[in-house]
Amino acid sequence: MVADKVAGMGRIAVIGAGMGALAAAARLAVAGHRVTVYERTQTYGGAVRRFERDGFGFDTGPALLPLPAVYRDLFVKTGKEPLEACVELVQVDPSARHVFADGTEVSLPNASRAGVVAALDEALGARAGQRWGDFLVRAREAWDRTRRPLLEEPLWPNWSVLADREPYPALPHRRLLRTRRAGTLAEVGAWELRDPRLAALLEGHALAYGLDPRAAPASAAVLPYMEHAFGTWYVRGGMRELARAVYERCVARRVEFVFDAEVTRVLEKDGRAVGVELAGGTSQAFGSGEGRVVEADFVVAPGSAAGLPARADGEVAPQQGLPSRLTVLLALRGARPEGSAHRTVVHTVDREGELESLFGAAPSVPARPTVTVLRPDDPGLVPDGDHEALVLSAVVPAGAEIRDEQVDALVAVAERAVPGLRDRALWREVRTPADIARETGAAGGAVPAPALAAAGGRLLHPGNSTGLQGLFTVGGWSHPGGGLPHAGMSGALVSGLIVEGPEFRGSQ
Repeated sequence: MVADKVAGMGRIAVIGAGMGALAAAARLAVAGHRVTVYERTQTYGGAVRRFERDGFGFDTGPALLPLPAVYRDLFVKTGKEPLEACVELVQVDPSARHVFADGTEVSLPNASRAGVVAALDEALGARAGQRWGDFLVRAREAWDRTRRPLLEEPLWPNWSVLADREPYPALPHRRLLRTRRAGTLAEVGAWELRDPRLAALLEGHALAYGLDPRAAPASAAVLPYMEHAFGTWYVRGGMRELARAVYERCVARRVEFVFDAEVTRVLEKDGRAVGVELAGGTSQAFGSGEGRVVEADFVVAPGSAAGLPARADGEVAPQQGLPSRLTVLLALRGARPEGSAHRTVVHTVDREGELESLFGAAPSVPARPTVTVLRPDDPGLVPDGDHEALVLSAVVPAGAEIRDEQVDALVAVAERAVPGLRDRALWREVRTPADIARETGAAGGAVPAPALAAAGGRLLHPGNSTGLQGLFTVGGWSHPGGGLPHAGMSGALVSGLIVEGPEFRGSQ
């Protein structure tokens, strides 16, 4: 029976219209399945949203795209028009400007090892660039060892191999008369980079995903490596344009969308998922209920941390207690200065205080956080050339209630990179963890991190197959975790598991 459903056309109910769900829906529709997406809000895209007011436009979720090849593959596999025919991709250069605690600044070229080494040498002193370059070589080894099992294949049944083995080839160090290897990202920074500014550069990549560098495994080195190797990209008009393009590809492949439709339960019969129940339906109404109960051969749902109304496999526990984001949208008078970096990271002047606030026993909003400043050079986001749209963001605890003085502190930190920022502000819009929770369904507005090897499996996510036959999970709270590229990969994995069955082993 299962084999027949895999081989033939099936009815597939997809819960939610996040990016992973959209990627799965488009691929499944091309494979011949009848796909319906049930989204509890009024729009698609999950966390990939846009806020508009007075001619200004802002991304309120992810604003930059690493690994665009994931979405290029999606568009190649689902239609004739390539990704670049549907959106305009722009490589961001410099990749980022960094303002360190001591006031030192450096702008790093996009996807250029030689350029990055030269820039670091000039800004931080001789040999700083070489130390970072040598680190990237080791990070590449970790990437090569984990790329397929972490990103391109379903989670192995023997996933504990990924949990126990540290793929980062850290250098041995003498400490307390013993030879040790760096086991955490913070130790990599302290022992191998040996400069607090290089360490901040390294740790900032983990912190951006809500990871504590003191606890994140050394394998988190793949996060800066991905950005270095594949570049950082912007979608003209904002990242919401990417969501629009994927949604329109789904519609072109005849995926049906039902908005304002909250799924309250996955229905099961004889150990298999057989449909979904929408808000207002009852289990006794299976097969009827005026559309409130929908039969399906397969169900694709978000992971449990985002409110999955069904059981998961239980092998790998989803991450708990992850931080969220505080985002401030600023409408500014005055044109964007020519040559401004698209992205500036203003590193905290109190590393220990920030980490203790975020990851200590009583999580709180840091008094002096690391702040990311986004200044896209995009005329489509402003009413005219005499204004600028600017986005500030910082990591805060999930569920945190945000006060005005905390927003003011964020803006004050950003002024280290944008002098006179407060004087230019026409108005501001604040996006809190509560807003993320409302838009994505994640408890407390938590934001999932990408899957990482080692660390005893703490940073792995539940597999896309579940303990209930016919039920699959997609998106940031399932394998391979959070992030725009990872969402696209999860959609490809779920599609492969449904179309090809449990023997599917990933893309080749």
